[in-house]
Amino acid sequence: MPNPGVSELRPEYPIRTDRLSLRPLTGGDADALLAYRGQPDVCRYLPFEPADRRLISERLAAQWARTTLTDEGQAVTLGIDLARTGELVGDVVLFWHSRDHRSGEIGYILNPDFAGHGYATEAAHAMLRLGFDELGLHRITARLDERNEASAKVARRLGMRQEARLVHNELFKGEWSTELGFAMLSDEWPAHRDRRAVR
Repeated sequence: MPNPGVSELRPEYPIRTDRLSLRPLTGGDADALLAYRGQPDVCRYLPFEPADRRLISERLAAQWARTTLTDEGQAVTLGIDLARTGELVGDVVLFWHSRDHRSGEIGYILNPDFAGHGYATEAAHAMLRLGFDELGLHRITARLDERNEASAKVARRLGMRQEARLVHNELFKGEWSTELGFAMLSDEWPAHRDRRAVR
């Protein structure tokens, strides 16, 4: 039953879906994270530059070490493992933006070697479940560069509604970026809660 108000999020790990296992990242994930987060083409339309081993190690020790959400302004990032092999293929994040407005945001990144199987959609769906059913959020958004067509397809497959197209709203990596804004409300979530990932 959905939580009627926002309190805190303390999931039991791993979080299992049909084909995936979501769990906190560890130091042992550095090589797998570098394999995709270090690629310029993967980061092309994402709000960060390609990572090196030092940066990944710093994030593993700091923000990626968080496993709970106890107040607004926090985020939890989880690794996406294939359930059948245990291989790390990407990661997903849930941001808690506002306690008063019960708002949050999701993000996702996948190793392109594993694209085309619906893994990002399946993992992001699990994060919507955490945000709505466990944390009690009212509204969850996803923001992305319009040129990131694969990411927009994930948001649409999740059932998120495109609410905005902000033309050239940010100077992003040396050029103007048009941002798409997607959202879902808690009263829209039940229609999508039990839907399986669509490729």
